[in-house]
Amino acid sequence: MTMLTPVLALIVWTLIVWCWLYATRIPAMKKAKVHPQSAVHAGALNHLPTDARVVADNYNHLHEQPTIFYALAVYSHLVGVADPFNIALAWGYVILRVAHSFAQIIVKRVMVRFSLFALASVLLIIMAVRNMIALAV
Repeated sequence: MTMLTPVLALIVWTLIVWCWLYATRIPAMKKAKVHPQSAVHAGALNHLPTDARVVADNYNHLHEQPTIFYALAVYSHLVGVADPFNIALAWGYVILRVAHSFAQIIVKRVMVRFSLFALASVLLIIMAVRNMIALAV
């Protein structure tokens, strides 16, 4: 297992959420009689049920902070800081992001979601600091 395996796992998870997004959004749009062209402006979908909107929100979130994770994991791999501890941190990050998705989409508890996000952020910070230390040594 390499540092890039957790990257692949998070990419696959993001694509699963993409499928989940359309599995909820299309039926919600049909039920609300929203013509697809009216979705040219994202605000047109604000009246869709929460169950449809939270999946779209999570899909967008999977394109925000994880971009730092992807870059950091690739950097770690390329410069040789892909030791077992960094790999474990990377897997921890992926697990927390998947848990964050479930917290946002199913549990719908903001403080649970925030706690998972904060903990995942701490893992990214530890990975970045370990890379900076390796660079300085």
